[in-house]
Amino acid sequence: MKYSMLFSAVLVALAVSACERPAAVVAVPGPAGATGATGATGTTGNTGSTGNTGSTGTTGATGSTGDTGATGDRGKTGRETVVVVPVPAPAR
Repeated sequence: MKYSMLFSAVLVALAVSACERPAAVVAVPGPAGATGATGATGTTGNTGSTGNTGSTGTTGATGSTGDTGATGDRGKTGRETVVVVPVPAPAR
């Protein structure tokens, strides 16, 4: 019981001392001044050297041959062909 009262008294003392802080003065800055002139641009550096060109890759494999197309219809033979010869016009 003695220790609990002592502990409570110390705790209250610390809590009260934490509340009694002096007020801090905060300086508020004035309005910003005019923007200054832009400075000159610096010189451009040299261009670096170009790297080496890489080697050419290997040629790929040839693809497979495609399917053969469909066969067309068989043509007619000469036995079924009719030849029409026009009659010459009569002489005048």
